[in-house]
Amino acid sequence: MDGVGFFVLISAITVNAQIECDLETGAVFSGYNDVRIPGDNGTKFSLSEELNADPAAFFRIGLTLDFNPRHHLKALYAPLSINSTGTLDRDLIFTDEMFSARTPIETQYRFNSYRLTYRYDFLRKEKLQLGAGFTAKIRDAEISVKGGGKEASKTNVGFVPIIHFRVFYKMTDRFGFLLEGDALAAPQGRAEDVLAALTFRATNAFDLKLGYRILEGGADNDEVYNFALIHYASLGTSIRF
Repeated sequence: MDGVGFFVLISAITVNAQIECDLETGAVFSGYNDVRIPGDNGTKFSLSEELNADPAAFFRIGLTLDFNPRHHLKALYAPLSINSTGTLDRDLIFTDEMFSARTPIETQYRFNSYRLTYRYDFLRKEKLQLGAGFTAKIRDAEISVKGGGKEASKTNVGFVPIIHFRVFYKMTDRFGFLLEGDALAAPQGRAEDVLAALTFRATNAFDLKLGYRILEGGADNDEVYNFALIHYASLGTSIRF
């Protein structure tokens, strides 16, 4: 295919494509969040059970390009930050710092992700849609501890390939049930980010959704031990152009 033919193909795809903007917000709550840094000889402690993890607000924004009813490409920005405070009844070795027992400490758990997802809908019926694909995820994570005049943090930026899936059941002309997410398990760790939601089609171009999202996973290696479970109470909108 020459340059002119490629340009014509891309132009045709763009003209016929539909764009959808996804906005999601609500409250986020910490389940378990166990940390040991370094992973081989740090102090294992819980950011949510031994410390007080504050509920927080969250938002996510996504942009989807629907090439046709079966092919979809989505970019997502999903930041997350949870703060915890309290004291431990033992000394805390975290990275290269030692925090003495009963020292008031503050921690921040940050887990931002940037994702690009391709999905193919292999089943599209009037009532039921089933799709699957692949998500390329960049994680930008940090766990920090400060207290007693000391401060330490561990950052981690990396690429994570994940399997994507989507199930949508149309219950009535306006109401539906949506189950979608990214999930993968490997010897290096695991990651799951799944939403179950009730959807409402207000107009042909505007949907509402209300549901529960779970974010779970972590890794266990010489540098980092961290496994976390995060709960989301989610309210979202989808706007089509």
